[in-house]
Amino acid sequence: MAIYLPIAGVRLRIEGKEYFEKGQAYVVVCNHNSFMDIPVSSPGIPGGNKTIAKVELSRIPLFGMIYKRGSVLVDRRSEQSRKKSYLSMKQVLDWGLHMCIYPEGTRNKTSDPLKPFKDGAFRLAIETGKPIIPAVIIGTKTMLPANIPFYFKPGCIKLIFMPPVATNTSEAADLATLKQQIFDLMWNKIKEESTT
Repeated sequence: MAIYLPIAGVRLRIEGKEYFEKGQAYVVVCNHNSFMDIPVSSPGIPGGNKTIAKVELSRIPLFGMIYKRGSVLVDRRSEQSRKKSYLSMKQVLDWGLHMCIYPEGTRNKTSDPLKPFKDGAFRLAIETGKPIIPAVIIGTKTMLPANIPFYFKPGCIKLIFMPPVATNTSEAADLATLKQQIFDLMWNKIKEESTT
């Protein structure tokens, strides 16, 4: 991606890398606006990491090979596949790698900063005791929109990591509370960036 993005006219700015503590694995949660999000977030995360991706992406020529190697693939229509991918994500964290998850589940095609979050990322963080690093990606929605086929507009993308949120406290152990806390942090950051 360090080669491909500049060739494609994409300028990537990353903020907050200092929040990643050496030797600590994190559950990184990102907003999801575009197919550009995975190619931006995965190489942008400091240190080894895997991302969750739908199995259909593995069938894309060339990029499919990258998704197979760098992602935990899931067939969302299969309960067995969802269970297997959840166990695989736990294993990724056990290996000391970061796990990047898009809690909206699918690309956000609405005018809101975020879609409602699903539980998986937060359950994973609580069960493994790993801190969550919220992250927002700004710019991919206009660069490669989900609702306009065969459209690409080169420009600048910002990937902003926020301070980690502990999941081993009694308050964080409540899934709904933790999920809402992360949602609010990301929502407010996206709104803040849209006014600058």
